[in-house]
Amino acid sequence: MKLSSRSFTEQQFIPSRYAFCRIAETAHVALAENVNPHLAWEGAPEGTRSFVVICHDPDVPSKPDDVNQEGREVPADLPRVDFYHWVLVDLAPTVNEIVEGSFSQNITPRGKGGPLAPNDTRQGINDYTHWFAADRDMSGDYFGYDGPCPPWNDALVHRYVFTVYALDIDTVPLEGKLPGADVLAAIQGHVLGQASLTGRYTLNPRLAG
Repeated sequence: MKLSSRSFTEQQFIPSRYAFCRIAETAHVALAENVNPHLAWEGAPEGTRSFVVICHDPDVPSKPDDVNQEGREVPADLPRVDFYHWVLVDLAPTVNEIVEGSFSQNITPRGKGGPLAPNDTRQGINDYTHWFAADRDMSGDYFGYDGPCPPWNDALVHRYVFTVYALDIDTVPLEGKLPGADVLAAIQGHVLGQASLTGRYTLNPRLAG
């Protein structure tokens, strides 16, 4: 299988249009347009009955001590963990493209609704659900796509890995909020093929270049 996009190319920087936050002259960052990128895939194996699309950032700091703190920087060698930005399941086997902006066109405080989504698909919660859990203005269940917003003082440029999975089942055998790790566990043994596309993003002006 092969996955591509008209929104960004492999290992290149993702435009801020597709991010949750962008670099700003004051306060370090500002909210961005948060539009889901275009994705297209080809070469699905014979017998494919549905697709799953997942976007995750494998470069999130494992400890929050230095995150977004004035006069400090998150060291590049700090161990990193996964952060899920998009979980989309039950795409029909006839689908081979996601149109830019078809699932997200802005930021929704307290999160977009779900899991039901356009074209008989379902979307799981992303990890902004946990990130904003203690924020009185932003807390809620964040279903669907919400783009990059890495720490503005991180010494590491983050990677955003979009992966499409071709499955031998019609629907993912899960109900409820469909968090990314649970979906990945549920599709084990059902993946006929997969393809990934990785973009990069930073809010650190020193690295943005």
